[in-house]
Amino acid sequence: GYTTLSALAFRDVFTAGTSLYGIGDLTLLAGDTHKFESRYLDGLVGEFPKERSLYEQRSPIFSVDAFSCPILLLQGDEDKVVPPNQAETMHAALLQKGLPTCLKLYQGEQHGFRKAEHIEDALDSELAFYGKIYGIDIPDPVELEIDNL
Repeated sequence: GYTTLSALAFRDVFTAGTSLYGIGDLTLLAGDTHKFESRYLDGLVGEFPKERSLYEQRSPIFSVDAFSCPILLLQGDEDKVVPPNQAETMHAALLQKGLPTCLKLYQGEQHGFRKAEHIEDALDSELAFYGKIYGIDIPDPVELEIDNL
């Protein structure tokens, strides 16, 4: 998720992407993740809030202007590692920019989907998303509404 969002924000290589429970805002995550991972980012990014500017620099949400392609966001609504507000905030920013985007929240799912029907739907949704974006005829695609398309 974070890798996808970062690649789309900081590189001009891809023409579409799918983020699964991705981090869009490291500053928000630094104060919003569960206790077990509460200081995890200190070793990866830097001490927060002391190095807040580095967190902002590496957060895709602060580089929305650089996004230029469609993005599918898949998120569990009970995720405590990367809370749903990460996907919701990113979705709102992409909508405001006018990019094609879709947010699917899976009820009862956490960080990583566990229910077979949600795993299947996530895969089918990704296939349908790319089918719509690239004009590929997908037999019996799942229902997927892409905003701004």
